[in-house]
Amino acid sequence: MGDEKTQLSPMYNVVLLDDDDHTYEYVIEMLGKLFGYDTQTAFLMACEVDNSGRVVVCTTHKERAEVKRDQIHAYGPDWRLPHSQGSMSAIIEPAE
Repeated sequence: MGDEKTQLSPMYNVVLLDDDDHTYEYVIEMLGKLFGYDTQTAFLMACEVDNSGRVVVCTTHKERAEVKRDQIHAYGPDWRLPHSQGSMSAIIEPAE
């Protein structure tokens, strides 16, 4: 029944938002740990968020999207940058 709920539930995008307080290395590491992306895929996503200001990091049902967004928000600052005070920002939005 869990699969039926996933298939019938509206899908949501988890969107990572760009900022100047995190390095590419941070983004690549975070995407690997939280979403299981390999280094190359995570690097391409880091490039996209840097160039366009946002990147969809996953599409899933609303409850899981909220959990993944919250994991991004809880990941912490980038220790590589002294001015990095916290995690990156992410939003969820209905998938089209």
